[in-house]
Amino acid sequence: MNETRDNAVSGDADTVRTAETMFDVVQRLVEADGASLAELAAELDYAKSTVHRHLHTLEDLGYVVRRDDGYHVGLRFLEIGVTARSGYCGYDLVRQKVEEIAEVTGERAQFFVEEHGKAVYLARAVGDQAVRTDPGIGSRIPLYAASAGKAILAELSEPELSDMFERMAFEPVTDHTITDPDELRAEIEAGRERGYFFNREESLRGTHAVGVAICGPDDEVIGGLSVTGPSHRLNGERLESELPDLLLGAANELELNIAYS
Repeated sequence: MNETRDNAVSGDADTVRTAETMFDVVQRLVEADGASLAELAAELDYAKSTVHRHLHTLEDLGYVVRRDDGYHVGLRFLEIGVTARSGYCGYDLVRQKVEEIAEVTGERAQFFVEEHGKAVYLARAVGDQAVRTDPGIGSRIPLYAASAGKAILAELSEPELSDMFERMAFEPVTDHTITDPDELRAEIEAGRERGYFFNREESLRGTHAVGVAICGPDDEVIGGLSVTGPSHRLNGERLESELPDLLLGAANELELNIAYS
């Protein structure tokens, strides 16, 4: 490799590292809901000068704001998030249906999509009895730990599912999370036969959920729709019959509306 090529490769690597560092700073600001320069440098194990340089750049670009208590992500990220969310097939119809289900059930309703092997909260609404314990819009959890995530996995072809399994870490979220691939495959197969999937304290202690898949006009999986509530309310017939019937009906209506919208 000649010197010019060596320098180009070195420059590319430096550029990648710079980008990674910048996103590390942004991610930590999100997780901490703001932080000072000293806190960021200590938690990320970067020199203060490095962190300050990235913060200054992000602030100049409008992605970070400085307040009395430190640095925070700026509202420019909101523009990006709204654009990303609106790009999903049938988002407005999905949002309306999620709100309707939350109102009817009194519980928490949500819609997930798959991205990079995770279940991402795309829409959420809470009923008058709902527990407000879930992450916000855009938060991610393992697909295998969510009822709607299992529903998404069930719509994949066998090669796609095998590939997804190979990329999953299968780390537990709670003591009830299914982390054995064979057990998860059996769970997915049982759900395929029923048409709906359960989450019994697998993503959050004390809560149960039931979920179904939402597919597009060409039978491609768009995402998963689910209802979550306290385990003492979501059990027995309500969990295993009433809510599945409601969700299956909602899924059918939503898929028709998406197909002909």
